[in-house]
Amino acid sequence: MTELAVITPTYGPDAELFADLHRSVLKHTSDETVHHVIISPVCTSVFAKFAGPRCRIWTYNELLPKYYIRLAPYSLWVNSRRPWPPVRGWVMQQTLKIALSARLDVDVVLIADSDVVLVRPTSPASFTVDGRLCLHREEKGVTPDMERHVMWHQVSRELLGLPPAPPPPLTDYVTAMNFWVPATVRAMQRRMTETTGRHWLDAFNSRLHISEFMLYGVFVDEVLSGTTEPPPSNTTICHKNWQRTPLDHEGAVAFADRLGPEAVAMMISAKSQTPWDVRQAAIRRCAEITG
Repeated sequence: MTELAVITPTYGPDAELFADLHRSVLKHTSDETVHHVIISPVCTSVFAKFAGPRCRIWTYNELLPKYYIRLAPYSLWVNSRRPWPPVRGWVMQQTLKIALSARLDVDVVLIADSDVVLVRPTSPASFTVDGRLCLHREEKGVTPDMERHVMWHQVSRELLGLPPAPPPPLTDYVTAMNFWVPATVRAMQRRMTETTGRHWLDAFNSRLHISEFMLYGVFVDEVLSGTTEPPPSNTTICHKNWQRTPLDHEGAVAFADRLGPEAVAMMISAKSQTPWDVRQAAIRRCAEITG
């Protein structure tokens, strides 16, 4: 069994961002680490050039049951057995992260968005304390004004058969880069199937608002906690900028200068529409810092 695999769902407009991430995966992970990329079939020609011994391209069709139908040209899918509501592209990407993570024969999967770049050597050891894989867990990170996060908590509990969440503040598990244990993902799938009486994939996709990271975190902390000790926390593994406004050169370099000693990755949100050359300046500065 291989120690680590990397999973990234992406699409055509993020191809340049993905190229940066993939180069960093090749540089900062072991030669046995394969980067698994999940794309819509319409993007195959854009990403075909990355395919090779360390990059496996997966299309949605390979990971979905045949009764899921894409409503071309829209980023929507329908479960032909229960067509409403349709599945939005953002939810489908989450679904396929779960499906592929459970399928891979590896110890640990690293889930990374396209706008992430690795900046230091990366392995499960990067996210392990005393032999135990950490969990991205921000205590009291979900405040009452974070309505979507509060909703994600509630939906996660419904899918896992747990009592409703208490009033916020609640724990936040959402991040741009995370480590999952495939065996834990498979247990989470079984729990959803047992709780809902439906295939886990159909139950997950039936929800308009959901977060895969919230679901995994709640499962680990509130379902597995009865049988195992909760894993240690780590929220420093990826240096993140979630702002929706573009960084300028000075701001990008200043952001990079704040890279923490434990961070193995950085992320400038694609939604910030930070210019390409500015983003590259931040990446170069991180390279200078990490030597």
